[in-house]
Amino acid sequence: MGTRKPTRNPGPTVAPPLPPPPPGLAGEIHKSGPFASPAQEAYLNLVRTFAVLSQDFDRLFRRHGLSGSTYNLLRILRGSGDKGRTCGEIRDHMVWRVPDVTRLADNLVRRGLASRERGEGDKRTVRLFITPKGLRVLARLDKTVLDLHEAQLGHMPFADLASLSGLLHAARKPNPEA
Repeated sequence: MGTRKPTRNPGPTVAPPLPPPPPGLAGEIHKSGPFASPAQEAYLNLVRTFAVLSQDFDRLFRRHGLSGSTYNLLRILRGSGDKGRTCGEIRDHMVWRVPDVTRLADNLVRRGLASRERGEGDKRTVRLFITPKGLRVLARLDKTVLDLHEAQLGHMPFADLASLSGLLHAARKPNPEA
């Protein structure tokens, strides 16, 4: 009978190292293939960045009993001074577009952060005003909000931030003639 060489057990099989994840968004979301277009990648980058940055603000506002939209509404009312704003005017000034400004306003009025007054000339017109309590809530948040902006984006040079703002503005206005 022939002799057979004993086989050596080479030990555990080691898999080849995985390639590094693709840079940028593709790596962050573990995307295996390319994006369908640069526009798709830019949009998804924008959405991802908003999601990441807004988490800190959501937590901050929740600790003060607010949402991003109610915080935005209070800032609009503070900026309007003693003129106040109608719900339609508030809707036009909102950073976050919401379908029901009246519901947000009802919540702030119920909590004593805003008040309503009927128009003198037209009783159908209702104006909202920030109350002293609403001003105190914003005063407590002002520095913290600015500090959070700096913590999130302060590592970027001024020129990059200005460029980013310009690009984002351009993205919201795809047709310069409109």
